[in-house]
Order: sequence, then C-alpha cells, then structure tokens
Amino acid sequence: MQRKSTAGRNFGLLLGIVGSLLTFVAIAIAQAPHEIDITLDPVATTVHWTLGDVLHTVHGSFKLKKGAIHYDPLTGNATGLIEIDAASGESGSSARDQRMHKDVLESLRYQTITFRPTHVEGKFDQAAQGVFTVDGVFSLHGADHPMKMMVSAHPQSAGVELDTHFEVPYVQWGLKDPSTFVLRVNKAVSIDVESVAQVRP
Repeated sequence: MQRKSTAGRNFGLLLGIVGSLLTFVAIAIAQAPHEIDITLDPVATTVHWTLGDVLHTVHGSFKLKKGAIHYDPLTGNATGLIEIDAASGESGSSARDQRMHKDVLESLRYQTITFRPTHVEGKFDQAAQGVFTVDGVFSLHGADHPMKMMVSAHPQSAGVELDTHFEVPYVQWGLKDPSTFVLRVNKAVSIDVESVAQVRP
C-alpha cells in the first residue's frame, strides 16, 4: 500500500514537471520575435549626396522609387530591395547635372541604383530607439558591391524614422572621375538617407 502511494506521488510530480515545461514552451513561442516587413515611404524619404572639390562642396539629392525589407529577428536574415531613381539625381545646376548623368552615372543606361539587404546585426525594435547594422549588396552602374550600413531607428507617431550615412567610392567602383586638370573632385561621395518606414509583423 505504501509502495502504491509513493508511485502515485511520483507520477503526480512527473505530471507537474511536464505541465510546467509545456507552459514554458508555450510562453516562449508566444514571446518569440516574429518576422517583420519594413516598407519605406518614398514621399517621406530623402536621399542627399555630398561631393567635395578643391573649391567648394556640392550638395544634391536623389529620389526613392520604392523600398521594402523582410527581416527575420531570429536568424537576422533579410531580403528585399531598395530602389533609387538614378535619373532623379540633381544638384541645382542643370549643366553640372547633365554632365553627371551623361558622363558619370550614365543614367539613361543604368536607370536604378539599388540595395539588397541580406542580413541584420543587432536588435531592431520599432518601439524603441536603437542602432543596427544591415549587410547587403549595393548595385551602381551595373555592378554589385558588398556594403554594410549602420542604421539608426527612432520611433515616430507615423512610423519609424530610419537614418543612415555611408560613402560610395564611385571612382574605385569604375565610374568616371569628373576631375579636370584644374578642378579636382573627391573620389567618394557621401550619402545620407532619412526615411519614415511602416513596420508590420
């Protein structure tokens, strides 16, 4: 009789342990981060470029055509495509812009500048400020180049503001150097992007 009572207590204890484990697993699954989609708003996105030379610094802009990132917080894997309209590049000088499009960007032939994200390092939380790194492939003038971008996230009432800054070594990447004998131009252009994104799990 005593043996049956002990066996009963052990069985009850086992059921309790199993029940606790199942509860823990259920909570863990419920709290696990889900895959999310990040969509950039072209209207709320600015792409500024800055290029210095020996006399002054030129500022200009490009327009975003579209941008979408699919991100898995568990693995860090990311897919998607961000497209910039190459022909939209301008600097406020029609003569300079014509030379830029004809001789450097060849924007009639290479109409888009793209970035394809492949991996995200760091925690992205749409409800909190943070910094994370996005690895991917930057495509310019028909050639792909690996690129790593540091992105800052700032929650806003209309979405999440995303900011990044990076350098494009366009001469090293094979684009024409617009420098002349008198006017020497930097071999890399600085890019600053500010965007408001919608985030959906």
